Amino acid sequence: MNSKKTVEEFFALPALAVVGVSRSGKKFGNYAYKNLKDKGYKVYQIHPKSKTIDGEECYTDFKSTPDKINGAVIVIKPIHALKVLQEALDSGIKYVWLQQGAESKEAIDFCIKNGIHVVHNECIMMFTEPVKSIHRFHRWIWTIAGKMPK
Repeated sequence: MNSKKTVEEFFALPALAVVGVSRSGKKFGNYAYKNLKDKGYKVYQIHPKSKTIDGEECYTDFKSTPDKINGAVIVIKPIHALKVLQEALDSGIKYVWLQQGAESKEAIDFCIKNGIHVVHNECIMMFTEPVKSIHRFHRWIWTIAGKMPK
């Protein structure tokens, strides 16, 4: 189960990366990246084949960014997540947010086994303050239902 403390620690990290931005600019990873950036987070786009996406610089991996990455938002298919988690571990990243749709039992177990603090089964958009649009409603529902991290 996710803890409120881990969620708060994740958002307090100095530099984040989003893995799963697409060249089309229309995937959830792009939306998450833009949302984090617009809310003042230092965040980098990771894409193995693109130098820019939506006019902003993209990096091939965690180690190629100008700052040390402290946390990663992973928004890719579960089949690719283990490789990215290994790269995160090799880069010293201790916090990972496995966006819904990227998670798997193997990915979660990998994080736990390797001392990576992991948030999973939560939509990052419900936690980037101020929470807006449908995500605000979703957060309210989860709060009433007792599903928010404690």
